[in-house]
Amino acid sequence: MNKGTYYVTTPIYYPSAKLHIGHTYTTVAADVLARFKRFTGYDVQFLTGTDEHGEKIQKAAEAKGMTPKAYVDDIVRDIKEIWKSMDISYDIFIRTTDDHHVKAVQGIFQRLYDQGDIYKSEYEGWYCTPCESFWTDTQLKEGNLCPDCGRPAHLAKEEAYFFKLSKYQDRLIKYYEEHPEICFPDSRRNEMLNNFLKPGLEDLCVSRTTFNWGIPVPFDPKHVIYVWIDALSNYITGLGYGSDNTEKYEKYWPANVHIMAKEIIRFHTIIWPAMLMALDEPLPKLVYGHGWIMFGDDKMSKSKGNIVYPEPLIERYGLDALKYFLLREFTFGYDGTYTNRIFINRFNADLSNDLGNLVSRSISMIEKYNDGIIPEAKAVTELDQELRGLATSAAARVEDAIDKLQFHQALEEIWKVIRRVNKYIDETTPWILAKDEANKDRLDTVMYHLADSIRIISILLKPFMEATSSKIWVQLGIKGDEGISWEDASLFGQLPVGIKVQRGDVLFPRLETEKEIEELERVNADYFKKINGVPEEKEALKVEPKAEITIDDFDKIDIRAAKVIKAEKHPKADKLLVLQLQVGDETRQVVSGIAAHYKPEDMVGKTVLLLANLKPVKLRGVESQGMILAASHEDKLVLGTVDGEIIPGAQLS
Repeated sequence: MNKGTYYVTTPIYYPSAKLHIGHTYTTVAADVLARFKRFTGYDVQFLTGTDEHGEKIQKAAEAKGMTPKAYVDDIVRDIKEIWKSMDISYDIFIRTTDDHHVKAVQGIFQRLYDQGDIYKSEYEGWYCTPCESFWTDTQLKEGNLCPDCGRPAHLAKEEAYFFKLSKYQDRLIKYYEEHPEICFPDSRRNEMLNNFLKPGLEDLCVSRTTFNWGIPVPFDPKHVIYVWIDALSNYITGLGYGSDNTEKYEKYWPANVHIMAKEIIRFHTIIWPAMLMALDEPLPKLVYGHGWIMFGDDKMSKSKGNIVYPEPLIERYGLDALKYFLLREFTFGYDGTYTNRIFINRFNADLSNDLGNLVSRSISMIEKYNDGIIPEAKAVTELDQELRGLATSAAARVEDAIDKLQFHQALEEIWKVIRRVNKYIDETTPWILAKDEANKDRLDTVMYHLADSIRIISILLKPFMEATSSKIWVQLGIKGDEGISWEDASLFGQLPVGIKVQRGDVLFPRLETEKEIEELERVNADYFKKINGVPEEKEALKVEPKAEITIDDFDKIDIRAAKVIKAEKHPKADKLLVLQLQVGDETRQVVSGIAAHYKPEDMVGKTVLLLANLKPVKLRGVESQGMILAASHEDKLVLGTVDGEIIPGAQLS
């Protein structure tokens, strides 16, 4: 039965590093939704992919001595392998380097320019290279730090094309008020409306000239199309928009739901709808921003060394265990915490004790008490009817929860049935019934109710844990697909009498908590080192100190904390940078030979150590009023910086 079309997307991932379980979380949620919709009769398209252009990619490729395309090809290959290992059932994998996407994006840019929604001007503002975002003075954090990633932004000025985002402000506000479902959860919608839309939108920079790894502007090739029009349009170009064949686009657009983490929801609920309005195309029905997976109190990040990758968890515990944990442990839409202990506890309590134990003991009893044959239920009681009612009514509650993207609630509804069936065993005491032949009909009835309840549970689990469902069907003796459709989950008695069960391996063997936590910490640490690389241990550097000095000698040295407020290349020397430093209530100019190790934009915002009472000198014609301190060995140089916040001008003592 075809219930219509359903289109679900993840964001397209930026291929600058290996994906961790935060990315996995988003993709698993979209995959479960896609599987569920297919299972319940929808014609589904599920899109994911990679966002491959931009300055950060170009620099990363240059650092490795590779072309940007070769660099992203390697990472995309790894990403596809991850999704393969996780059995992600995507229908479309789009790359922004795909020829059809490039052509469609140029067509979109040209159309918006021709109709006056894009114009040429000059941009001057604060730019964050890692986020590839421009920010106003009011948006920056204290210290000119990026409000998204917290790293230093630098002033940039360049010719650029702008999209008239401000033109669509009132229309967007009206749409939000008439279609509150466009952005969810409510907290995210309120944030977009009150913090961004109502205070006023500024026009959006949509081209760059300072790098060339991007899609050229069709009528001005010295510009490349900046991330928003390039990346966001993937959701329609992936369906064929802008190509010679728009059949998929006409069939599946608008998207039923874009799923993503909360930090990028602003782009998808303000910029993307405005672009679609300008193109006179329908808006997505729902944009859902889920929370972050935290490690303790911190968001996972490579710099903190607290990233958890999916591969070791899958290899050690199985794919279904990871998928179950991700969607059961966290309330979708809100932040949640990952620790190895939480993972192991959830595995033991839910998968081993509840589900695995139920299947194992039920199949064992059918083998023991009826030679493995599914018996007929001849002596049905009120207790059996109550169990039937709970089991057959669960599908409607599960479907309602998944439709609302409340995956944790859907799994809780399934586990209510699992816990009830476990309790049913304790209430009916089959081991006592089996002692008296007079109770054979009652014992058979109990066995059938156990087996058919497990059949229903396996159907409900299928979108979440397909491999586990298949294993259960084998153990129940189910062949083919009879009795295991979604509709069959609402019916009792669909398990054929007379088929033979086949006990298999325990689905989820119980783990020794403390031993397993210790082992998992070791495995994760080894994998992190393998993926991110660790410096080889080198022989200790032999230190030969200079002649001893006294405290009086040290008092002659004036070392100050100095904040870099501007940095640029020396006009006559490639190895030198010219830095403007804030030192207390004055500004100092210092020339430093660090250009081979630090780019000017990397320096702005850093608090360095300045030898402030060094006699000024001219270096290649530019005066230097002091010297910044650094440690160096062979070809490596690292600046001396301050650990923590300190007021510029503070003295080192």
